Amino acid sequence: MRIAWRERSKRKDRGRRTMAASRKRGSKKGPRKGASKKRAKKKKAARRGPSPKQSGPRSSGPRFAGGGAGKKAAKKSAKKGRKKSAKKAARRRASKVAPSGGTGSSLWNQVLGKAQEEEKKHAGLVRLNAYLARCGVASRRKCDEWIEQGRVSIGGEIVRELGSKVDPLRDVVAVDGEALQPEKPVYVLLHKPKGVVCTNARGEEKTRAIDLISHVRGRVFPVGRLDLDSEGLLLLTNDGRFAESMTHPRYGVPKTYKVTLRGRIDEATLDKTRGGVWLAEGRSGQATIRITRRSKERTTLLVTIREGKNRELRRIFGRVGFPVLRLQRVKLGPLELKGLPKGKSRFLLPSEVDALLAATDPQAEG
Repeated sequence: MRIAWRERSKRKDRGRRTMAASRKRGSKKGPRKGASKKRAKKKKAARRGPSPKQSGPRSSGPRFAGGGAGKKAAKKSAKKGRKKSAKKAARRRASKVAPSGGTGSSLWNQVLGKAQEEEKKHAGLVRLNAYLARCGVASRRKCDEWIEQGRVSIGGEIVRELGSKVDPLRDVVAVDGEALQPEKPVYVLLHKPKGVVCTNARGEEKTRAIDLISHVRGRVFPVGRLDLDSEGLLLLTNDGRFAESMTHPRYGVPKTYKVTLRGRIDEATLDKTRGGVWLAEGRSGQATIRITRRSKERTTLLVTIREGKNRELRRIFGRVGFPVLRLQRVKLGPLELKGLPKGKSRFLLPSEVDALLAATDPQAEG
Protein backbone atom coordinates (compact mmCIF):
# COMPACT_ATOMS: atom_id res chain seq x y z
CA MET A 1 0.00 0.00 0.00
CA ARG A 2 2.88 2.40 0.86
CA ILE A 3 4.58 1.63 -2.42
CA ALA A 4 1.40 2.46 -4.35
CA TRP A 5 0.94 5.71 -2.40
CA ARG A 6 4.56 6.78 -3.12
CA GLU A 7 4.14 5.95 -6.77
CA ARG A 8 1.07 8.18 -6.97
CA SER A 9 2.93 10.99 -5.19
CA LYS A 10 5.75 10.83 -7.73
CA ARG A 11 3.28 10.95 -10.55
CA LYS A 12 1.57 13.91 -8.93
CA ASP A 13 4.87 15.80 -8.72
CA ARG A 14 5.67 15.01 -12.33
CA GLY A 15 2.22 16.25 -13.33
CA ARG A 16 2.71 19.53 -11.51
CA ARG A 17 6.09 20.10 -13.12
CA THR A 18 4.65 19.31 -16.54
CA MET A 19 1.72 21.71 -15.95
CA ALA A 20 4.05 24.51 -14.84
CA ALA A 21 6.23 24.01 -17.92
CA SER A 22 3.15 24.00 -20.12
CA ARG A 23 1.91 27.28 -18.62
CA LYS A 24 5.28 28.90 -19.12
CA ARG A 25 5.49 27.64 -22.69
CA GLY A 26 1.89 28.69 -23.47
CA SER A 27 2.42 32.27 -22.21
CA LYS A 28 5.15 32.73 -24.83
CA LYS A 29 4.09 30.92 -27.94
CA GLY A 30 1.01 28.86 -27.05
CA PRO A 31 0.62 25.12 -26.38
CA ARG A 32 1.66 22.53 -28.88
CA LYS A 33 -1.06 20.88 -30.91
CA GLY A 34 -2.65 18.08 -28.89
CA ALA A 35 -0.53 18.73 -25.77
CA SER A 36 -3.51 19.68 -23.60
CA LYS A 37 -5.36 16.46 -24.37
CA LYS A 38 -2.30 14.35 -23.65
CA ARG A 39 -1.71 16.02 -20.29
CA ALA A 40 -5.36 15.61 -19.36
CA LYS A 41 -5.17 11.88 -20.15
CA LYS A 42 -1.98 11.43 -18.07
CA LYS A 43 -3.51 13.29 -15.12
CA LYS A 44 -6.62 11.15 -15.28
CA ALA A 45 -4.53 7.97 -15.39
CA ALA A 46 -2.42 9.20 -12.44
CA ARG A 47 -5.53 9.68 -10.28
CA ARG A 48 -6.81 6.22 -11.14
CA GLY A 49 -3.50 4.51 -10.49
CA PRO A 50 -1.85 1.76 -12.55
CA SER A 51 -4.13 -0.21 -14.83
CA PRO A 52 -4.77 -3.92 -14.04
CA LYS A 53 -2.76 -4.94 -17.08
CA GLN A 54 0.30 -3.13 -15.81
CA SER A 55 0.36 -3.69 -12.05
CA GLY A 56 -2.26 -6.24 -11.16
CA PRO A 57 -5.43 -5.47 -9.19
CA ARG A 58 -6.32 -1.83 -8.63
CA SER A 59 -5.23 -0.54 -5.26
CA SER A 60 -7.87 0.44 -2.76
CA GLY A 61 -5.64 3.02 -1.06
CA PRO A 62 -6.71 6.59 -0.52
CA ARG A 63 -6.42 9.19 -3.31
CA PHE A 64 -3.63 11.72 -3.11
CA ALA A 65 -4.40 15.08 -1.62
CA GLY A 66 -5.29 17.92 -3.97
CA GLY A 67 -6.74 15.73 -6.76
CA GLY A 68 -9.73 18.04 -7.38
CA ALA A 69 -7.54 21.16 -7.63
CA GLY A 70 -5.30 19.44 -10.18
CA LYS A 71 -8.27 18.52 -12.32
CA LYS A 72 -9.54 22.11 -12.40
CA ALA A 73 -6.09 23.46 -13.24
CA ALA A 74 -5.73 20.97 -16.10
CA LYS A 75 -9.11 21.99 -17.54
CA LYS A 76 -8.25 25.70 -17.26
CA SER A 77 -4.90 25.19 -18.97
CA ALA A 78 -6.47 23.16 -21.78
CA LYS A 79 -9.17 25.81 -22.35
CA LYS A 80 -6.59 28.59 -22.45
CA GLY A 81 -4.51 26.66 -24.99
CA ARG A 82 -7.53 26.10 -27.25
CA LYS A 83 -8.38 29.83 -27.22
CA LYS A 84 -4.86 30.82 -28.22
CA SER A 85 -4.79 28.22 -30.98
CA ALA A 86 -8.13 29.51 -32.34
CA LYS A 87 -6.86 33.12 -32.32
CA LYS A 88 -3.73 32.12 -34.23
CA ALA A 89 -5.76 30.23 -36.80
CA ALA A 90 -8.08 33.24 -37.24
CA ARG A 91 -5.09 35.53 -37.78
CA ARG A 92 -3.69 33.19 -40.41
CA ARG A 93 -7.02 33.10 -42.29
CA ALA A 94 -7.35 36.88 -42.15
CA SER A 95 -3.84 37.39 -43.50
CA LYS A 96 -4.72 35.20 -46.51
CA VAL A 97 -8.03 36.97 -47.29
CA ALA A 98 -7.25 40.62 -46.57
CA PRO A 99 -3.52 41.22 -46.00
CA SER A 100 -2.51 44.26 -43.99
CA GLY A 101 0.53 46.47 -44.24
CA GLY A 102 1.13 45.60 -47.92
CA THR A 103 1.97 41.93 -47.24
CA GLY A 104 -0.03 38.80 -47.84
CA SER A 105 -1.66 37.04 -50.76
CA SER A 106 -0.52 38.28 -54.16
CA LEU A 107 -3.85 37.16 -55.65
CA TRP A 108 -5.71 39.50 -53.31
CA ASN A 109 -3.45 42.38 -54.30
CA GLN A 110 -4.12 41.72 -57.97
CA VAL A 111 -7.90 41.66 -57.53
CA LEU A 112 -7.87 44.77 -55.37
CA GLY A 113 -5.62 46.61 -57.81
CA LYS A 114 -7.89 45.84 -60.77
CA ALA A 115 -10.98 47.01 -58.86
CA GLN A 116 -9.29 50.28 -57.94
CA GLU A 117 -8.18 50.84 -61.53
CA GLU A 118 -11.73 50.28 -62.82
CA GLU A 119 -13.13 52.65 -60.21
CA LYS A 120 -10.67 55.39 -61.16
CA LYS A 121 -11.33 54.78 -64.84
CA HIS A 122 -15.10 55.36 -64.56
CA ALA A 123 -15.04 58.05 -61.86
CA GLY A 124 -16.54 61.31 -63.10
CA LEU A 125 -17.89 59.88 -66.38
CA VAL A 126 -21.41 60.80 -67.55
CA ARG A 127 -23.55 59.53 -70.39
CA LEU A 128 -23.01 61.37 -73.65
CA ASN A 129 -26.67 62.28 -74.18
CA ALA A 130 -26.87 63.66 -70.61
CA TYR A 131 -23.78 65.80 -71.21
CA LEU A 132 -25.22 67.15 -74.47
CA ALA A 133 -28.50 67.97 -72.75
CA ARG A 134 -26.58 69.70 -69.95
CA CYS A 135 -24.86 71.84 -72.58
CA GLY A 136 -28.29 72.99 -73.71
CA VAL A 137 -28.24 71.74 -77.30
CA ALA A 138 -31.43 69.65 -77.09
CA SER A 139 -33.33 67.13 -75.03
CA ARG A 140 -31.86 63.68 -74.35
CA ARG A 141 -34.08 61.97 -76.89
CA LYS A 142 -33.07 64.45 -79.58
CA CYS A 143 -29.41 64.03 -78.63
CA ASP A 144 -29.76 60.25 -79.04
CA GLU A 145 -30.98 60.83 -82.59
CA TRP A 146 -27.98 63.06 -83.31
CA ILE A 147 -25.60 60.41 -81.95
CA GLU A 148 -27.12 57.74 -84.21
CA GLN A 149 -26.86 60.13 -87.17
CA GLY A 150 -23.13 60.60 -86.54
CA ARG A 151 -23.35 64.30 -85.75
CA VAL A 152 -21.56 64.00 -82.38
CA SER A 153 -17.82 63.51 -81.87
CA ILE A 154 -15.55 62.98 -78.85
CA GLY A 155 -11.98 64.16 -79.27
CA GLY A 156 -12.47 64.46 -83.04
CA GLU A 157 -13.84 60.90 -83.48
CA ILE A 158 -17.45 60.30 -84.49
CA VAL A 159 -19.47 58.37 -81.90
CA ARG A 160 -22.61 56.40 -82.81
CA GLU A 161 -23.05 54.24 -79.69
CA LEU A 162 -25.89 55.49 -77.47
CA GLY A 163 -24.36 54.21 -74.24
CA SER A 164 -21.10 56.10 -74.69
CA LYS A 165 -19.70 58.02 -71.73
CA VAL A 166 -17.62 61.16 -71.58
CA ASP A 167 -15.33 62.87 -69.07
CA PRO A 168 -16.53 66.50 -68.88
CA LEU A 169 -13.16 67.68 -67.53
CA ARG A 170 -10.98 66.11 -70.24
CA ASP A 171 -12.94 65.20 -73.38
CA VAL A 172 -13.82 67.69 -76.10
CA VAL A 173 -17.36 67.02 -77.33
CA ALA A 174 -18.64 68.62 -80.54
CA VAL A 175 -21.91 68.66 -82.49
CA ASP A 176 -21.53 69.18 -86.24
CA GLY A 177 -17.92 70.14 -85.57
CA GLU A 178 -18.75 72.85 -83.00
CA ALA A 179 -17.26 72.27 -79.55
CA LEU A 180 -19.62 72.46 -76.58
CA GLN A 181 -19.32 73.68 -73.02
CA PRO A 182 -21.78 73.21 -70.14
CA GLU A 183 -23.84 76.33 -69.51
CA LYS A 184 -25.63 77.68 -66.50
CA PRO A 185 -29.27 76.46 -66.58
CA VAL A 186 -31.75 79.01 -67.92
CA TYR A 187 -35.55 78.76 -67.56
CA VAL A 188 -37.76 81.24 -69.41
CA LEU A 189 -41.56 81.58 -69.43
CA LEU A 190 -43.02 83.03 -72.65
CA HIS A 191 -46.59 83.97 -73.47
CA LYS A 192 -46.58 82.71 -77.05
CA PRO A 193 -48.91 84.54 -79.46
CA LYS A 194 -50.60 82.93 -82.49
CA GLY A 195 -48.48 82.80 -85.63
CA VAL A 196 -45.22 82.03 -83.78
CA VAL A 197 -43.45 78.72 -84.44
CA CYS A 198 -41.74 76.57 -81.78
CA THR A 199 -38.57 75.73 -83.63
CA ASN A 200 -35.00 77.00 -83.68
CA ALA A 201 -34.42 76.08 -87.33
CA ARG A 202 -33.49 78.97 -89.56
CA GLY A 203 -35.08 79.62 -92.93
CA GLU A 204 -38.58 80.06 -91.54
CA GLU A 205 -40.30 83.23 -92.67
CA LYS A 206 -42.52 83.16 -89.60
CA THR A 207 -41.43 84.48 -86.21
CA ARG A 208 -39.73 81.94 -83.96
CA ALA A 209 -40.30 81.73 -80.22
CA ILE A 210 -36.60 82.38 -79.56
CA ASP A 211 -36.88 85.63 -81.54
CA LEU A 212 -39.16 86.97 -78.80
CA ILE A 213 -36.53 86.43 -76.09
CA SER A 214 -33.51 88.03 -77.75
CA HIS A 215 -32.46 89.41 -74.35
CA VAL A 216 -31.63 85.86 -73.18
CA ARG A 217 -27.98 85.02 -73.75
CA GLY A 218 -26.92 81.59 -74.91
CA ARG A 219 -28.74 78.84 -76.73
CA VAL A 220 -32.20 77.81 -75.49
CA PHE A 221 -34.93 75.66 -77.03
CA PRO A 222 -38.71 75.26 -76.50
CA VAL A 223 -39.95 72.72 -73.96
CA GLY A 224 -42.55 70.83 -75.94
CA ARG A 225 -44.49 72.67 -78.58
CA LEU A 226 -47.57 74.71 -79.35
CA ASP A 227 -48.76 74.65 -82.96
CA LEU A 228 -48.85 77.77 -85.13
CA ASP A 229 -52.48 78.58 -84.31
CA SER A 230 -52.17 77.94 -80.56
CA GLU A 231 -51.06 80.39 -77.89
CA GLY A 232 -50.25 80.60 -74.23
CA LEU A 233 -47.65 79.24 -71.81
CA LEU A 234 -44.40 78.09 -73.37
CA LEU A 235 -41.16 77.30 -71.54
CA LEU A 236 -37.69 77.67 -73.06
CA THR A 237 -34.52 76.31 -71.49
CA ASN A 238 -31.03 74.97 -72.09
CA ASP A 239 -31.56 72.15 -69.56
CA GLY A 240 -32.28 68.98 -71.52
CA ARG A 241 -33.07 66.89 -68.44
CA PHE A 242 -35.63 69.44 -67.27
CA ALA A 243 -37.20 69.55 -70.75
CA GLU A 244 -37.57 65.77 -70.82
CA SER A 245 -39.18 65.79 -67.36
CA MET A 246 -41.78 68.29 -68.56
CA THR A 247 -42.64 66.62 -71.88
CA HIS A 248 -42.21 62.84 -71.64
CA PRO A 249 -45.53 61.03 -70.95
CA ARG A 250 -44.01 58.81 -68.26
CA TYR A 251 -43.52 61.82 -65.96
CA GLY A 252 -47.20 62.75 -66.25
CA VAL A 253 -46.92 66.53 -65.79
CA PRO A 254 -50.48 67.91 -66.20
CA LYS A 255 -51.09 70.52 -68.88
CA THR A 256 -54.22 72.67 -68.76
CA TYR A 257 -55.73 74.35 -71.83
CA LYS A 258 -58.54 76.82 -72.36
CA VAL A 259 -60.41 75.48 -75.39
CA THR A 260 -63.13 77.28 -77.31
CA LEU A 261 -65.30 75.01 -79.49
CA ARG A 262 -67.78 75.82 -82.25
CA GLY A 263 -71.26 74.75 -81.18
CA ARG A 264 -72.91 73.65 -77.95
CA ILE A 265 -71.39 70.38 -76.81
CA ASP A 266 -73.52 68.02 -74.73
CA GLU A 267 -72.57 66.05 -71.63
CA ALA A 268 -72.70 62.66 -73.37
CA THR A 269 -70.07 63.80 -75.89
CA LEU A 270 -67.94 65.22 -73.08
CA ASP A 271 -68.07 61.90 -71.22
CA LYS A 272 -66.94 60.12 -74.37
CA THR A 273 -64.06 62.57 -74.75
CA ARG A 274 -62.99 62.22 -71.11
CA GLY A 275 -62.50 58.47 -71.54
CA GLY A 276 -60.30 58.83 -74.62
CA VAL A 277 -60.90 58.97 -78.37
CA TRP A 278 -59.36 56.76 -81.03
CA LEU A 279 -56.83 58.62 -83.18
CA ALA A 280 -54.52 57.48 -85.97
CA GLU A 281 -51.72 56.49 -83.55
CA GLY A 282 -54.03 54.94 -80.96
CA ARG A 283 -56.41 55.89 -78.19
CA SER A 284 -55.89 59.24 -76.51
CA GLY A 285 -55.33 59.42 -72.78
CA GLN A 286 -57.93 60.33 -70.22
CA ALA A 287 -58.73 64.00 -69.81
CA THR A 288 -60.27 66.19 -67.13
CA ILE A 289 -62.84 68.52 -68.70
CA ARG A 290 -64.82 71.34 -67.08
CA ILE A 291 -67.27 73.68 -68.83
CA THR A 292 -66.67 77.37 -68.06
CA ARG A 293 -69.09 78.93 -70.58
CA ARG A 294 -71.64 77.55 -73.02
CA SER A 295 -73.98 79.07 -75.57
CA LYS A 296 -75.66 77.99 -78.79
CA GLU A 297 -72.71 79.10 -80.92
CA ARG A 298 -69.72 78.34 -78.66
CA THR A 299 -68.52 76.30 -75.71
CA THR A 300 -65.50 77.17 -73.56
CA LEU A 301 -63.77 74.38 -71.65
CA LEU A 302 -60.84 73.87 -69.32
CA VAL A 303 -59.12 70.64 -70.38
CA THR A 304 -56.26 68.96 -68.48
CA ILE A 305 -54.23 66.17 -70.09
CA ARG A 306 -50.94 64.43 -69.25
CA GLU A 307 -49.61 63.77 -72.73
CA GLY A 308 -48.82 65.99 -75.67
CA LYS A 309 -49.34 64.36 -79.06
CA ASN A 310 -49.17 66.59 -82.11
CA ARG A 311 -52.32 68.79 -82.29
CA GLU A 312 -54.00 66.27 -79.98
CA LEU A 313 -56.86 68.39 -78.62
CA ARG A 314 -57.76 69.75 -82.04
CA ARG A 315 -57.99 66.22 -83.43
CA ILE A 316 -59.94 64.90 -80.41
CA PHE A 317 -62.70 67.50 -80.57
CA GLY A 318 -62.72 67.46 -84.37
CA ARG A 319 -63.33 63.71 -84.18
CA VAL A 320 -66.48 64.20 -82.09
CA GLY A 321 -67.79 66.98 -84.37
CA PHE A 322 -66.80 70.16 -82.50
CA PRO A 323 -63.94 72.06 -84.21
CA VAL A 324 -61.57 74.08 -82.05
CA LEU A 325 -61.77 77.85 -82.56
CA ARG A 326 -59.16 78.85 -80.00
CA LEU A 327 -56.59 76.92 -78.00
CA GLN A 328 -54.57 78.49 -75.19
CA ARG A 329 -52.29 76.73 -72.71
CA VAL A 330 -52.86 78.39 -69.34
CA LYS A 331 -51.08 76.07 -66.90
CA LEU A 332 -48.20 73.59 -66.78
CA GLY A 333 -48.06 71.62 -63.54
CA PRO A 334 -48.29 74.27 -60.78
CA LEU A 335 -47.04 77.07 -63.09
CA GLU A 336 -49.72 79.49 -64.38
CA LEU A 337 -49.71 82.11 -67.13
CA LYS A 338 -51.57 84.77 -65.16
CA GLY A 339 -50.30 88.35 -65.42
CA LEU A 340 -47.94 87.87 -68.40
CA PRO A 341 -48.96 89.79 -71.58
CA LYS A 342 -48.77 88.21 -75.02
CA GLY A 343 -45.32 88.18 -76.53
CA LYS A 344 -43.64 88.91 -73.18
CA SER A 345 -41.35 86.66 -71.17
CA ARG A 346 -39.69 86.36 -67.80
CA PHE A 347 -37.20 84.11 -66.02
CA LEU A 348 -38.58 81.46 -63.69
CA LEU A 349 -37.85 81.73 -60.00
CA PRO A 350 -35.85 78.89 -58.40
CA SER A 351 -38.91 78.02 -56.33
CA GLU A 352 -40.98 77.68 -59.54
CA VAL A 353 -38.42 75.35 -61.08
CA ASP A 354 -38.41 73.20 -57.95
CA ALA A 355 -42.21 73.10 -57.94
CA LEU A 356 -42.28 71.95 -61.58
CA LEU A 357 -39.80 69.17 -60.92
CA ALA A 358 -41.76 68.11 -57.84
CA ALA A 359 -44.87 67.75 -60.02
CA THR A 360 -43.30 64.97 -62.08
CA ASP A 361 -44.66 61.48 -61.52
CA PRO A 362 -42.55 58.73 -63.19
CA GLN A 363 -45.37 56.21 -62.63
CA ALA A 364 -47.99 58.22 -64.48
CA GLU A 365 -49.04 57.20 -67.96
CA GLY A 366 -50.94 58.97 -70.67
